[in-house]
Amino acid sequence: MMKIGIIGIGLMGGSFALDFRSKNKNSKIYGFDTNKKSLDYSIENKIVDELLSEKNCRDLDFLIISVPVHNIPSTLKKYLKFVSKNTLLVDLGSTKKSICDALKNHPKRDQFLATHPIAGTENSGPRSVVSGLYINSINIICESDKTRSDLLEKAIKLFKCFKMKIIKMDPSDHDRNIAYLSHLSHISSFMLAKTVLEKKILNKNIFDLAGSGFESTVRLAKSSPETWSSIFNDNKSNITEALDEYINNLKDIKKLIENNQKDILYDDLNKINRIREILSGIKIN
Repeated sequence: MMKIGIIGIGLMGGSFALDFRSKNKNSKIYGFDTNKKSLDYSIENKIVDELLSEKNCRDLDFLIISVPVHNIPSTLKKYLKFVSKNTLLVDLGSTKKSICDALKNHPKRDQFLATHPIAGTENSGPRSVVSGLYINSINIICESDKTRSDLLEKAIKLFKCFKMKIIKMDPSDHDRNIAYLSHLSHISSFMLAKTVLEKKILNKNIFDLAGSGFESTVRLAKSSPETWSSIFNDNKSNITEALDEYINNLKDIKKLIENNQKDILYDDLNKINRIREILSGIKIN
């Protein structure tokens, strides 16, 4: 029987539990969450089977850490004290360098694997869990050479069971790239929502006019403030660099619009439109 523990039973942790159970029918899933209501809900609705404790975590194959990134290092260090030598701890955090740095000199460093599955929705909490969230997703792993080979092999086997595409990256490279490809998107969404909400002339009925463009762009602003404020603070150097470039581009398009430079505006938008080909997987010369 495969046994895993989940710490943090929200969207990511709870969905991991569902996908693990779907691929391992003969399994036992233990869970813990600091929010008692979330924990009770996850047990009542069979997302997890039982409460995770210091005692039963000694027999786990995997312990999945799915908490805000600023809490991941302390959580890892706490539970590394309790697990057996055959347990692998895996974090699902959206930043990697600070977590890897915090564990680099730990005596049980070889029982930890830093991962970032590129999966999720704008929802949070155990009521938002999604079956199949991890299936066919991309999973970035960092410093896998520091993970004990037999434990790494066991993790890779699990990821392949989920049909994940595995990408190995340096933690610093990960954080720099994800700042542009994920973190900046969330900030943009939050700030668009803030801009509209602060427009005092608007009343609540104005949102009846919102089209799919507004809805899709502002969707990420519904994400967990606890999760994302933690990510923004943890990856601040890369995010501020990305924001500087983004703000400069906003200023540039503002000038083009102000100065009625239609031809240049059209040319810029046309060049930017090539993102369609990139996201469609078409090679551009």
